[in-house]
Amino acid sequence: MNTVGLASLVRMGNCLCLKEIVNINGRTYCVRESLGEGGFSTVDLVEDTLSHRLYALKRITCHSPMDQKLALCEVEYHSVLQHPNILTCSGSDLVGMPDMIGSKTSQVFLLLPYCPRGTLHEELVRRAPTNNYLDEGEVLRVFHSICLGVQHMHNSKPPLAHRDLKTANILLKDDLTPLIMDLGSTCPARVDVTSASEARILQDTAAERSCMTYRAPELFNVPTTCKVDERTDVWSLGCLLHALCFFRTPYDAVHERGDSVALAVIAGKTNFPEGHPYSQDVCELIVSLLQVEPEQRPFMDWVVESIARLIDARSSRGQRSAAAELDATTDIDITDDQTIIA
Repeated sequence: MNTVGLASLVRMGNCLCLKEIVNINGRTYCVRESLGEGGFSTVDLVEDTLSHRLYALKRITCHSPMDQKLALCEVEYHSVLQHPNILTCSGSDLVGMPDMIGSKTSQVFLLLPYCPRGTLHEELVRRAPTNNYLDEGEVLRVFHSICLGVQHMHNSKPPLAHRDLKTANILLKDDLTPLIMDLGSTCPARVDVTSASEARILQDTAAERSCMTYRAPELFNVPTTCKVDERTDVWSLGCLLHALCFFRTPYDAVHERGDSVALAVIAGKTNFPEGHPYSQDVCELIVSLLQVEPEQRPFMDWVVESIARLIDARSSRGQRSAAAELDATTDIDITDDQTIIA
């Protein structure tokens, strides 16, 4: 990608504006505004100067060759993980080259779809003040789609884990179709830890790249000898489903109080707000995902099948209810006819 004059005049509508212009894969894009900034990257809203289609441009600044390698892995994962519920990458590029002492940096660019509705986190923040709960059927539909994307990652060869699943990393289309984004934390799912140094590396990486209130218990204090697998994501999905229903994870309040999230997670207690509109089936699903011992947590195939059964059961109940209402209406009509005849 080449930057064509950081201060270029670009026609936007009927006026000329001072905008940054960038080239990716031979196409020119105009930067319109900033969309967000994280610890490792920034995201801008850009417009294709020919088609006028809008995109999100993610820029990852790399301070070392290792940073650059990880950023390029994110690009690679986007190309490998093709699924309707995983964000696609329309183009990418690399500018510059970092050195070993950190005096030079590079940038990796990813051109991504733009979703005006924003993230699931933003949707829940809008709903929380008035307790505007999502309908249970909508919750199951959205969560099922997220789980299908995660299942695709886990069933890849070799299996991959996202390791930072959270509401802020789920984009929403206008119809609430979810898209898993930010593959920067994605890595091989199955890790055999055989030494204290390996345990420390895994623990430090999780602390750096996995949100604390969604982080699986086994990543807080990694034993010297252990096996970690894709069920770290299953725990995160349990926290995500809790937030999807109740606007917050089970551990957000603990974090806000300044108490130990690690201790709360290891305690494994899950509470549900009083007066909520969700069925016992949904609450039991959350509990099944939030098992402290990884071996007691299900794999994604079970999770996807369980949600599908809940969706089918709701559909069957709806059909029976509709049939019952139709029968009741028919009975009333017959009674009325008989009264008229008499």
